[in-house]
Amino acid sequence: MTLRLYDTKAQALRDFVPLVEGRVGMYVCGPTVQSSPHIGHLRSALVYDQLRRWFAYRGYDVTFVRNVTDIDDKILDAAHRDAQAGDGARVEEWWALAYRIELEFTAGYASLGILPPTYEPRATASVQQMQQLIERLIERGHAYPAPDASGDVYFDTASWPAYGELTRQSPDKMEAAADADPRGKRDPRDFALWKGRKAGEPESAAWASPWGEGRPGWHIECSAMSARYLGEEFDIHGGGLDLRFPHHENELAQSTAAGSGFARYWVHNGLVNVGGQKMSKSLGNSVYAAELLSLASPLAVRYLLGQAHYRSILDYSPDSLVVAEAAVDRIRTFLTRVERRLAGTRFTGVGAPVVPEAFAEAMDDDLGVPQALAVLHDTVRAGNQALDDEELHEAAVAHGQVGAMVQVLGIDPRDPHWATADSGPAASALGVLVERLLDDRRSAREAKDWAAADRIRAELAEAGITIEDSQNHTHWSLT
Repeated sequence: MTLRLYDTKAQALRDFVPLVEGRVGMYVCGPTVQSSPHIGHLRSALVYDQLRRWFAYRGYDVTFVRNVTDIDDKILDAAHRDAQAGDGARVEEWWALAYRIELEFTAGYASLGILPPTYEPRATASVQQMQQLIERLIERGHAYPAPDASGDVYFDTASWPAYGELTRQSPDKMEAAADADPRGKRDPRDFALWKGRKAGEPESAAWASPWGEGRPGWHIECSAMSARYLGEEFDIHGGGLDLRFPHHENELAQSTAAGSGFARYWVHNGLVNVGGQKMSKSLGNSVYAAELLSLASPLAVRYLLGQAHYRSILDYSPDSLVVAEAAVDRIRTFLTRVERRLAGTRFTGVGAPVVPEAFAEAMDDDLGVPQALAVLHDTVRAGNQALDDEELHEAAVAHGQVGAMVQVLGIDPRDPHWATADSGPAASALGVLVERLLDDRRSAREAKDWAAADRIRAELAEAGITIEDSQNHTHWSLT
């Protein structure tokens, strides 16, 4: 089956045909680092990690670029607010704030096993490329410096008839662009490419340019960085649904007006609701990454955030973490159970690490993770039944398929990453206590005190711990 993706611009499913055979170039809009990451940021990053991993499984060489917006009005405003609210402590510079928040994002991504990008450019490192792109737009008649000598440069939306094609909007019905001071604009819908420095802004947040000291507008940053690292035409541009307008609409307009082919496919992930409500600062219901990761294991958090279809709204509640923990534990228990039973038999290593056809069909069909997870859990159930029936060949085949599926999805509980992330004092203490009880049960069985042995099993079961006896060992797991 040909891999298909929903292209937001075409508003249709399209067969994926790469620009260069065997290669995929992906650009995803990363964070604007003005405040700590929340659940929506993690969900978006995870979606493109899943897509990247599936491309790699299908044999593509993937170049994955995710930028960091480290200069922006929001960052300067956040640094200014912090300075105004300070208690006499040393004021944090805007660039220091941006770097501190960037590290929080990096830590959040890493905790969920999200692969690092091939390139992760910061906007402040590509200002020269942004200025070159702006000059090109001015030369082509699609941008103009403000006549009031403020140093501002705007994209001339009226000069580009295709403006609005990504979101299917008529320019006549668009609201005024609110990304810059309207001083010097020809049209309220024109958006900022370069922002002249204003009084009171830090000197460190301004660069020399042909139009005067200033800094880039938000939209020009991604156009310049994607071209720098992927070329002027590339395969996939991704980001959250909230970025379609104005950010991605403006990126598309300025890049194509400058003569670039730009993105061949536009992919957008859905947003996150909390308890049935849209997550927002005004409602006070934002769930931050640090909070989320304190409530459950990182593996369960990854499972939770990745289980819905990427284009759908993900509705989060604390109860959903419990369900996710149970799901990953079923997978973990199955894999370890098979490995114990097959150890030393002729069936060890029989199952090839290949995903089932139904799983591949689901993933090829617009990254159908919910359907793929259904195949995964069906295979776990079938594999457990095969073990119960002592059909060891079938169990070995299921083991190989499950292993391949969880690797593709990045949720393999055997990965050392999760062992490190999930371990802690509580887990160690539990292990010591359970092993001591199992030693007592073993002694009771050797003394043929079956009542005591059964009592210990019952106490463990009541505490949510299942034990499974083999010829030489007793294995325990949380139910």
